[in-house]
Amino acid sequence: MAEDIDDLLDEVETKFCKHSGPTKPKSGKKANSHEQSRSIGASVKRKDESDLNAMIDDICTDSGPAYKPHSSCESKHNKNSPVLNKTRKCYPVYLGGSQNTSGLSSASVQRTCDQLRCTSCDFQVVSFDNYQWRSSCDYLFFRNNIPDFSKLKVNLIQKRGSRAYACQCSWKSVSKMQNIESDSELRWVCGKHS
Repeated sequence: MAEDIDDLLDEVETKFCKHSGPTKPKSGKKANSHEQSRSIGASVKRKDESDLNAMIDDICTDSGPAYKPHSSCESKHNKNSPVLNKTRKCYPVYLGGSQNTSGLSSASVQRTCDQLRCTSCDFQVVSFDNYQWRSSCDYLFFRNNIPDFSKLKVNLIQKRGSRAYACQCSWKSVSKMQNIESDSELRWVCGKHS
């Protein structure tokens, strides 16, 4: 009976436990099967180690992409670069009437930004020259009708020199150029010029 329990324990150890030290084989047949399982486990371990070593060697010998130093002076002079054109933003950002020119604004050139984007509703700001918004406009009107001009014109009044701006959550009528920072309720930013 004790021999059966020992055989059962040996079988459990070989199937479910990792090598935990030397075991005493009870018979010649059991010793051979136990030695075979040890040699199989050792060969699997050696194969895993060789695969791991091969991967480490591949990583160490891989030179990767060639490093090219980035020169900020070169990119400033290259105005035709598509990456540079996509990242130009207005600073400061201006709103203005229809008599003001639109485009990229800078500290030396004041223009109204025509690429405004709202950070609150994440919509592009639309503008309509020579129009202003009625005072009866409300949030739901803009939420449901932006950017469709045919639906928006119901609440637009023609006014020469004025420009009506709107996104889905905010709206403003402007006739004179002003810095967008002067209105703290607007969450509009320049959405980059091309």
